[in-house]
Amino acid sequence: MDKKIIEGFEHVRYERPQLSLEEMTLRSEQFYQEMDQRRTVREFDSRPIPIGILENIILTASTAPSGAHKQPWTFCLISDPAIKKKIRDAAEEEEKISYSSRMPDQWKADLKPLGTNWEKPFLEEAPYLIVVFKQSYGMENGKKVQHYYVNESVGLACGFLIAAIHQAGLTAVTHTPSPMNFLSEILARPFNEKPYLLIPVGYPKAETYVPDIKRKSLDEIIKRF
Repeated sequence: MDKKIIEGFEHVRYERPQLSLEEMTLRSEQFYQEMDQRRTVREFDSRPIPIGILENIILTASTAPSGAHKQPWTFCLISDPAIKKKIRDAAEEEEKISYSSRMPDQWKADLKPLGTNWEKPFLEEAPYLIVVFKQSYGMENGKKVQHYYVNESVGLACGFLIAAIHQAGLTAVTHTPSPMNFLSEILARPFNEKPYLLIPVGYPKAETYVPDIKRKSLDEIIKRF
């Protein structure tokens, strides 16, 4: 691999195989069609998943770009039933309060077509939970290390994570109980890490139904200049 020093730092040569326009078009269409089949699923089969698959999914998430390449994320992978139960109990406690007093009526009305409420059985039923933490700052040798664009960086990693879950043939639901501080306590995470997203992962149940909703068309989401 060719290397070059640029402004005092070592760089390696990057090459991307050049595809024909036909192949590029085909790949982009195939990837879109595959991802368009992705749906949020709240009914999970309890079948186990080889740990290597989950590790590959998380490795894929870690390839996301990040501010100054600080990679300000931690992925907690949970299969322990006792920990999953603790998380479910704490999440449902917060969600019950949210549905009864925190959430405005319009928000609850918007959620009705999705068939969701304060009860979250999938937090125990799914064989794995992935809790993504954002690192507000890093720690090296007992000293703080500045991180940049943390929310944006971790958001990108979560997008990669969701795509990788789908590409592996699995399903997921993005869950954001508010507040989520209980995740830091249950998982004993350090002070510089804050919970960002909770994602149950697994196979869908044999007979699973999802809301009959539609995505916006291309003309609704694109503006050409």
